[in-house]
Amino acid sequence: MDLGTAPLFDLTAPVVTQVVEPAVRTRSQALLASIKQRRTVIAEQEIATVREIAEWAAEHTVAEDAADVATLTERGLDTGLPLAGPGAPLISDFAVMELSALLGRSLDSGRNYVGQVLELAHRLPKTWTRLLDGQVPVWKALRIADATRLLPADAVGFVDAHLAPFAHGATWAQVDRLVEEALVRYDPNAAEERRREARDHRHVHTGLDRVGYNGTADLSGTLDAADALDLEHAIARRAKLAGQLGDTDPLEVRRAKALGEIAREDLVLDLEVADPDTGEITRTIPGRKTELTLHLSATDQTVGRFGNTRTPISVEQVKEWLNTPHTRVVVRPVVDLAGHQPVDSYEIPDRIRRQVTGRDHHCGFPYCTKPAETCDLDHITPHAGGGPTCACNLSPACRGHHRYKTSGRTSYRMLTPGTYHWTLPTGTYLVDPTGTHQLTATPPDD
Repeated sequence: MDLGTAPLFDLTAPVVTQVVEPAVRTRSQALLASIKQRRTVIAEQEIATVREIAEWAAEHTVAEDAADVATLTERGLDTGLPLAGPGAPLISDFAVMELSALLGRSLDSGRNYVGQVLELAHRLPKTWTRLLDGQVPVWKALRIADATRLLPADAVGFVDAHLAPFAHGATWAQVDRLVEEALVRYDPNAAEERRREARDHRHVHTGLDRVGYNGTADLSGTLDAADALDLEHAIARRAKLAGQLGDTDPLEVRRAKALGEIAREDLVLDLEVADPDTGEITRTIPGRKTELTLHLSATDQTVGRFGNTRTPISVEQVKEWLNTPHTRVVVRPVVDLAGHQPVDSYEIPDRIRRQVTGRDHHCGFPYCTKPAETCDLDHITPHAGGGPTCACNLSPACRGHHRYKTSGRTSYRMLTPGTYHWTLPTGTYLVDPTGTHQLTATPPDD
C-alpha cells in the first residue's frame, strides 16, 4: 500500500546552519580595518582619476601640423602644449586651464600633472599598465614620469623595459641612475650638455635666512665631486682629532663644529692676488673676522636678538658663542634709532650706518626685501644739494634700486624715520615698517 511516503534515500538531508559568533574586535582593530578599507578606496579612485585624465587629454589633442595651431605669444588663440616628452601628443592649453581650475591647481601645477599622466600613458606603457593594475602606486609612477620627460624615445623605452617590473620597489637613487644611464647610452651629446649645465648650477646656501631661536642654520649646496671629497676629508679629519683631544660631543656635532673652524681659520688669512701673466703678487686682501651682532638687555635676560638674522636668540646660545676660542667681544652702547647726529662729510660713519640699518631692516624701495646690511645708504636729498649725512636723510637702497633712483626716473621722501613716500611711473607707494602699500595707480601730475 502506498502511504505517500518517499524512500529514505530520496529524502533531502536537512541543512544544518552553523552559527559562528563574530570575533570580538578591539577599537584599535576596527580602526585599522577601516583605515585599510579607505586606503584601498583612495588608491582605486586615484587610478580611476589618472585613467580619465588620459582619456580627457585624448579628447583635447592638437595636431602638430594643424594650420590653426597658435603659439604662446599670440593672445586669444589656443595653443598645443608639449607637456610630455618627444612623441607624446600636444594638448590644448585652454583645456588644461579648465582642468587645472577643476583640480584646484595653479596653471603650472596643472600642466605638470597632465604632462606626467601623458608621459606614462604614451611613453611608459609598461609602467602605465602596472599602474592601472594597481601594482605601482600612482604617486610613484607620476614621479618616475617626471624623471623621463626629457629623454628621447628610445631612451625612455629602455627605462620602461628595465624599470616597469620593479617600479613598485625601486628607490629614487636606482631610478635616477637608470635614467642617467639611458641618456648616456642613447643621447651622449645631451648627457654632456647636462653635465656642463650642472656645473653652472653649483651653489652653497648657508641657511641664514631661516635661523630661529635655536641658533642653528641648515646648510645645503651642490659641489664638484672632487671638491666635495676634499671637504669631506677635511671635516672628517678635524672631527676625529677633536674626539681624540677630549671633545665628547657626538660625531655629527663635531663634524659641524669642524666646518665652522675651517671657515674661521680661512677668514684670518690674507688673500694674495697674482698677475695672471707674470705670477707676481699685485695686491693683498687682508683677512677679516665675522661680526655677530647680538642684542641683550641688562635687565631682561630671558631672550636676546640676533642682529645678523633679526631673529630671537637664546641667551644660553649667546654664552656658548662668547666662549668659542679666539672670540673677541666688543660692547657698544645702545643706538638711539630716532637720534639726529649729522656730520659734514659725504662719507657715512659706522655709528650712523648702524642706526639706519637697525631702524630699516631692508631696502626702502617698494616691495624690496634685500637686507639693509647688504645695501648702500642713499642720501634722499643729495649731499651735493644740501642734504645732510644724517639718519634723517638716509635710507637703505640695494644697488639696483639705488641706481634706479639716481637715474631720476623715480623720487621719494621720508615722512618719518623708516617711512617713505615713493613716486614711480606706475603710481605712488607708501613703504613703512609693515610693508609696502600702493596709494595710487598712476602718479600725480605734480
